[in-house]
Amino acid sequence: MIYKFKSKDAADVVMLGPNGDQLLRILGREPSAKGIIEPADMPAAIAAIEQAVRDDEADTERRQKEAEEAGDVPQPPAVTLRQRVWPFLEMLRQCHRDGQPIVWGV
Repeated sequence: MIYKFKSKDAADVVMLGPNGDQLLRILGREPSAKGIIEPADMPAAIAAIEQAVRDDEADTERRQKEAEEAGDVPQPPAVTLRQRVWPFLEMLRQCHRDGQPIVWGV
């Protein structure tokens, strides 16, 4: 499945299924083919994404240190969570400023 997040005030954000599922879980939602994020819910969504990024970066740093201590060469992720969610996070901020919802699957 492919998610296409849309709003009147921002460019569309497209994510592959597993990445869109992960994003929706970060937001405390079950992955679904259709949905909406209302402007009133956006501050909490922004905070949840920012916290997930901090947690992911701390976990990556911990794993890299453990690998170094074990004498292995640490492998950073090819694409970090920060990079993956940045377009959606910018969309959330824009839509919250302008009072527009974000929808997908419609």
